[in-house]
Amino acid sequence: MIMTNKKWAVKRITVNLATQEAEKLEKYCQQTGRPATDVIRELIRSLPLPDEGKDVNR
Repeated sequence: MIMTNKKWAVKRITVNLATQEAEKLEKYCQQTGRPATDVIRELIRSLPLPDEGKDVNR
C-alpha cells in the first residue's frame, strides 16, 4: 500500500455563509466533483495582493 504525505492545515477557520452562498458552493462542488475545502483554498490563492511598497491603509 502506497501512502502519500498529506499536508495538514496549519490553521482552521470557520466561515459563516448565507443560505444562498452555501447552496452555491455546494452546487459548484457537486458539478465539479471537488471538495469545498479545495475550492475555497483556490479562491484564496487567487486573491490579488497589494504591492509591497504601497501603504495599504489609505
